[in-house]
Amino acid sequence: MDDKLALELVSPERLLVSAEADMVVVPGSEGDFGVLSGHAPVISSVRPGVIEVHDEDKETERIFITGGFAEVTAEGLTVLAEEAIPVAEMDREDLEQRLRNAEEDLEDAETDEATHRAQATIALLTEMLKAVA
Repeated sequence: MDDKLALELVSPERLLVSAEADMVVVPGSEGDFGVLSGHAPVISSVRPGVIEVHDEDKETERIFITGGFAEVTAEGLTVLAEEAIPVAEMDREDLEQRLRNAEEDLEDAETDEATHRAQATIALLTEMLKAVA
């Protein structure tokens, strides 16, 4: 199939993915959106969630991102991720322990800042656990 989408997934540390795919699903801030070759240009912020790479009618890769931006151009899709972790490398038990620790931090929080930080951590870890379910 000639109509492949060029995908680049970049984190602050490195280029994580540079590939061609039939479709990529991105967790946009306003909801998930699929990108195919020839998609209209768009820029979107992305929320914590999973980028799904599809090729030949099957999901070939799942990568959890903690946020960032996605840009669709005539050349393809570029995702600038704050942090990216292949779902296959995520450890459910570790995430569950980190979630318990964050919940304890929330209970012990004595300032608004500590409360906000614990709530943000809980929200992120909850999304990460959904990804490995």
